Amino acid sequence: MNKLYLFAAAVIFTCMQTACKKDEAGSAPVITSVRNYAASPADTLVNTITTGQYVVLIGHNLRDAVQISFNGVPATINSVLFSDTSAAVLVPAVIPFPTVPAESLNTIRYVTTHGTTTLTFSIAAPPPSITAISNENAHEGDSVYITGLNLFFTEEFTFAGTPITQFKEASDGTSLGFVLPALTQGGPVSITTKSGTATTPFNVNDVKTGVLCNFDDINTFSWGTNVENSSADFPGNNGYYAVLQNDVLPAGDGNWWNGGRSINTNGVQWVPVDSLNVPVDQYAVKFEINIPAAWTGTSIYVIKDYDFGYLARYEPWQGADGTIVPFTTKGWQTVTIPLSLFRTNDGKGTAAGSLSILLGDKGSGAINIQTKNFTAVPTTSGLRAAVDNIRVVKIK
Repeated sequence: MNKLYLFAAAVIFTCMQTACKKDEAGSAPVITSVRNYAASPADTLVNTITTGQYVVLIGHNLRDAVQISFNGVPATINSVLFSDTSAAVLVPAVIPFPTVPAESLNTIRYVTTHGTTTLTFSIAAPPPSITAISNENAHEGDSVYITGLNLFFTEEFTFAGTPITQFKEASDGTSLGFVLPALTQGGPVSITTKSGTATTPFNVNDVKTGVLCNFDDINTFSWGTNVENSSADFPGNNGYYAVLQNDVLPAGDGNWWNGGRSINTNGVQWVPVDSLNVPVDQYAVKFEINIPAAWTGTSIYVIKDYDFGYLARYEPWQGADGTIVPFTTKGWQTVTIPLSLFRTNDGKGTAAGSLSILLGDKGSGAINIQTKNFTAVPTTSGLRAAVDNIRVVKIK
């Protein structure tokens, strides 16, 4: 009788344990704390998080997440980084703070297949950042757009030292547009918001600093394309410019020496010798370009001293997902190619390990901007593009 009692008790205990585990596995999630996503001892608890930051949510029943949102904006979920007690997640880089409903501000919402929890937690907008300027050498009356992150709640904005008081912010903080007033000097762009200040390390309205060739008073052009100054063909020009052009190109056509297909300068100083020890991505080739008709297929690429060992491509018609979209510009537009994008294997391989490897120990040489069809089929269009103000400037 005693043995029978013990057996029954054991069965009941086992069933209770199984039931508890099933109940726990099917319970709603709970978040108890948030940690910095870093190796110990830097994986400390945090009281405030910001956009674009990796964090680890600590709690219970966190497996089987179907949505995690910060201030109402869903984050990308990677289940490999999840367990029942922790979930590593990247806070979305873009949160439209000005338009977030009051009830969603400072919230982390966690949804699993078993339930939902919402944690009130401080989520702050970081300082603004500037990633691109549509035309760094625009004219008075032109529309100019600044792109970046957290460009909202702007308190002060200057362009080449001139205050800009009338502008329009995108609701998600990724751009800011304005009409350019008269400028009297060159200088950086500076934007101050409630969260901080972003200032470009390079000047705008400046066709002198770092300029290798502007086809006017700094004219190192050697041979290649036609050089023109017609405002009828390319309105909004700053004096003379070069015109890259070719018809539809056969598969693999790299005959850059043909008429109109290359801009080749004399030897010029790309980077000061005393700056050759900085990381490669701190400098970029820039130029303004004007492409009035749809362009697809032809690649514009940049090399130094006719050396194809390191090559950077400019292919704005090529989408990141492989889609092809015909490309035009609305007037003149600034192109920025970080020197870290000069790569081996026709621009698809590895970057140079240093500026000295890329540019030599003197940091100088000819700059060559040329065209090619890198594909195995004919291009679907030709190309006609005006290029001006070729320069190398510090971007970090």
